[in-house]
Amino acid sequence: MIHNIGKQQVISCQLDPARAQALHVVLGCDGDTPKISDSLPPFWHQIYFWDPLAEAQLGRDGHTAKGQFIPDLGLPRRMWASGALLFHAPLLIGHEAVKTSTIEDVQLKNGRSGPLGFCTIRHDISQNDKLCVTERQILVFRQDPAPDGPKPVVKQARVDEIRKVTQIFSPTTLFRYSALTLNGHRIHYDEPYAQDVEGYPGIVVHGPLLAQIMMQMAAEKGDLAGFEWRNSAPFFAGEDGDFCEFSDCWQLRGADGRLIVEASAKYR
Repeated sequence: MIHNIGKQQVISCQLDPARAQALHVVLGCDGDTPKISDSLPPFWHQIYFWDPLAEAQLGRDGHTAKGQFIPDLGLPRRMWASGALLFHAPLLIGHEAVKTSTIEDVQLKNGRSGPLGFCTIRHDISQNDKLCVTERQILVFRQDPAPDGPKPVVKQARVDEIRKVTQIFSPTTLFRYSALTLNGHRIHYDEPYAQDVEGYPGIVVHGPLLAQIMMQMAAEKGDLAGFEWRNSAPFFAGEDGDFCEFSDCWQLRGADGRLIVEASAKYR
């Protein structure tokens, strides 16, 4: 088995309504508070299927140490590069569900800043023996930043949107989202670590949180059958960000015009 390809992890979880109610508040959602037997909104499964581990089993970044389910590619930094979801049937709050995660692919490549590792994980989420959600998650691994290394290429976002929603994320919001998703990644709450070890100017907003906002905007237009998103640049607490709707996609644009996330949706 090369780099864990084919390895699986299975986690069962009761979709506790209290967690959904907490996320409802953290995201600032309108409408009724979620309750038992309601359909779980798209992508809210992120707050379930925890795999709590002792601190000794975590890596320096606060995530599960590499070399367990996630392969160790010898590259210390990790990020969630992109995601793709298919929504087959609704997940019901308050009912048990099962997530089966499978390492589908592992690749090593050379980029402008040095070696890169990519790991594709497929998550199949079922409830009552019915497949409800298929998610493909691509993680990217890289070296620590070199002081004299090349600067990342910054893409510019579009400016012809038909709608935009401007939002700023506070450190408190990032902490609460980390807690709900049991995400110990220190770049989201430990500013000295984010700056001194990983080379960011501040604490980083979670990629899936940004995708969640865009998914909510997309879901306002119809019943989602699928959603794909890709991170282009990091986004930081305290920044102004414009979540923009276009005729064919969604983008998150920074105040400096850079493209942060791009996404597309499919409807039933």
